[in-house]
Amino acid sequence: MRIFDPHIHMTSRTTDDYEAMHAAGVRALVEPSFWLGQPRTSPASFRDYFDALLGWEPFRAAQYGIAHHCTIALNPKEANDPRCLPVLDELPRYLVKDRVVAVGEIGYDSMTPAEDTAFAAQLQLAADHGLPALVHTPHRDKLAGLRRTLDVVRESALPTDRVLVDHLNETTVEEAKDSGAWLGFSVYPDTKMDEARMVALLREYGPERVLVNSAADWGRSDPLKTRKVGDLMLAEGFTEDDVDLVLWRNPVAFYGLSGRLELDVTRADATHEGNSILRGGE
Repeated sequence: MRIFDPHIHMTSRTTDDYEAMHAAGVRALVEPSFWLGQPRTSPASFRDYFDALLGWEPFRAAQYGIAHHCTIALNPKEANDPRCLPVLDELPRYLVKDRVVAVGEIGYDSMTPAEDTAFAAQLQLAADHGLPALVHTPHRDKLAGLRRTLDVVRESALPTDRVLVDHLNETTVEEAKDSGAWLGFSVYPDTKMDEARMVALLREYGPERVLVNSAADWGRSDPLKTRKVGDLMLAEGFTEDDVDLVLWRNPVAFYGLSGRLELDVTRADATHEGNSILRGGE
C-alpha cells in the first residue's frame, strides 16, 4: 500500500514518526503552514518557520525515504492577530519556491472579518502564482462555515476545482462535493473523523476526488491514521485500486496541479546546514 498524507504537521513530530510512517507505506506528504500553539509576535517567526518547511523538514523526511512538500500561508487563526498580518506581504517570495505545492492552510477558524480579508487575499495569491489552495474549514458551526467558504471561493479568481476543502464530515460533504472542490477529511483521535466514519462516507459518496489525511500535530494525534483507513477499506470490501486512488492518486492529482511535485526521493547529505538528526555521532 502506497500512501501520500496530504496534510500532516511534521514540524511537531519526531523522527520515530517518520520511521513508522515509512514502514506503514507513506512515501510522500504535504505539510501545511499552521499556527504555533502560542501567539507569534512578529512576521520574523513566520520566516524562520517557512524556511524550516523548505529546508530542515525535507531533509529529515528524506532520511526515511519520504518526499516532503509544503503549503505556505498565513493560517486563519493567526489572521486575527494584527502583529501577524504583515506576513501577507512576505508570502510571494515563498510561493515561487519549488517544493511549495499550494497556498494553505487558508480559510476560517472563527469566521471573523479579519479572516475574510486574509482568505480573499490569499486566494488571489494562489491564482496569481498558478497554485491550488488548501482551505481549512472551521471546527465549529461547520455547515455555515463551509457555505461561507464556498461563497468566498466562488467570488475569487481561483476556480473551485483548484481548491481542496479540508476537515469535512457528514454535515458538509454533500455540499462540498456538489461545489466541484476536492474533498479533504482529517482522521484524528477523539475529534474530527475516525476510520469507520470515513469508510462509511467513502461507501456513500465514492472515492473520487477524496483525500484522507492524519492532520497529525503536537496534539493527541496519530500519523498512521491514513494506513488505518486503507486497512479498514480493504476489510470492508473496497478494492486495492480504490485504496490507491484515495491514499495516493488523488493527492498526487490535486497537488500535481502546482507542477512542482517531486516524488522520487534521494537521501540527502548527512547534514543540513551543518546540522544532523543524529545526536552524539560523528
